[in-house]
Amino acid sequence: MNLDVKQILSATVVLFAIIDILGAIPIILNIRKKGIKINSLVVSTFALVILMLFLFFGDFILQLFNVDIESFAVAGSLVIFVFALEMLLDIEIFRNNGPAGSASFIPIAFPLVAGPGSFTTLLSLRAEYYVENIVIALVLNLLFVYLVLSFTSKIEKAIGESGIYVLRKFFGIILLAIAVKLFVTNIGHLI
Repeated sequence: MNLDVKQILSATVVLFAIIDILGAIPIILNIRKKGIKINSLVVSTFALVILMLFLFFGDFILQLFNVDIESFAVAGSLVIFVFALEMLLDIEIFRNNGPAGSASFIPIAFPLVAGPGSFTTLLSLRAEYYVENIVIALVLNLLFVYLVLSFTSKIEKAIGESGIYVLRKFFGIILLAIAVKLFVTNIGHLI
């Protein structure tokens, strides 16, 4: 096994910033205000299964379309860059509009937690980290998603809107730096 604490921590922080469950608290609160119940365990489990499937079969999907991991990592760095801009500039470029249905699946498990940003990030991380470290980072993040979903109201009261805003900006800057690193690291393989 290639367990590496530094890789686990780094992948955990990257996924934490991309999933941005704390930044999604206003969306979650809005869904709950409409009287829709959100099953924290179902959302977390469903998102984990989707992300694990993509982590392990994402390469197969790429091969199907004749795309190498470095090209995907460069493309992913651009997507992460856009997510960082959204967080820093308070704009919405990617829309999370899904069909009406269960809030446990749409929009929370997919595409809020397991969506284009997290898919791209997983495959981008695979270009640099051992898969077992990414799996641990995924499990830690989905455990955190479960806790946030379970205690959304208490977290909102404890952190406050200002705290959530500051966290969003902080992780926006981290994502921007990660996007640049992924781009620079992988663009060399393509040139």
